[in-house]
Amino acid sequence: MTPQNSQAHPTRWVRLTALLLLVSLAACGGGGSADGPTAGAVAPSPAPAPAPAPGASPAPSVPGALSPTYTGEGTFYGATGEGNCTFDASPGNLLVAAMNGPDYAGSAVCGQFVAVTGPKGAVTVRITDQCPECKTGDLDLSESAFARIADPVAGRVPIRWHVVPGDVTGPVSYRYKEGSSRWWVAIQVRNHRLPITGLEIKPSGSADWIAVARTDYNYFVHPSAIATGPLQVRITALGGATLIDTLPEPSDGVVVAGAGQFP
Repeated sequence: MTPQNSQAHPTRWVRLTALLLLVSLAACGGGGSADGPTAGAVAPSPAPAPAPAPGASPAPSVPGALSPTYTGEGTFYGATGEGNCTFDASPGNLLVAAMNGPDYAGSAVCGQFVAVTGPKGAVTVRITDQCPECKTGDLDLSESAFARIADPVAGRVPIRWHVVPGDVTGPVSYRYKEGSSRWWVAIQVRNHRLPITGLEIKPSGSADWIAVARTDYNYFVHPSAIATGPLQVRITALGGATLIDTLPEPSDGVVVAGAGQFP
């Protein structure tokens, strides 16, 4: 029988080619499900969790605290209630302290209250002074305040502290510094339950509030002339609460009681 020409049977070659193709795909792992991973493939690594935002402040760590808890060393000195914050002496209440230089923050801490814990106990003090030589986190306490947290013989002890609302009575008050007039105004806020973060004035006849800069001796000073007459003052506390009071025309060394207190 005469051999048949291969071109006379194309179907046979098509079947053979298809069979070889299937074998080749199976050897390469091509038989996997279209919905599943390819054999031998490496799964991608999960994305890393986002890092905390730089500079984010930690939340207060003690219920009722107005700040995080700080640590440092406590010492003591012959405090009178006077000092860099230029408050009057307070012989009837010497539970006061001087804040270290870095945390003094240009007098931003003046008048605020700090709960301090040491080896022996705890005490709440009012910041009235600065301790320039103290390191960040340190407090220089009055003798009576130090005696509540440690044995005075120790001299220097580890402490931790945080800012708290002050236990004050009566309204806030304002003091015009000596030399104050309509030409140069310096105002100090006193007897405030919460730390003061800002002060603005609205002179007579003005429609706008004017932000006043705070000095490192704890007075808000407006160095330019203002209109004669009463002066409106708006103070802002840590947390955003505000109080508005109307003061008499600026005068040398006058102390004026406000109408209310921070909650």
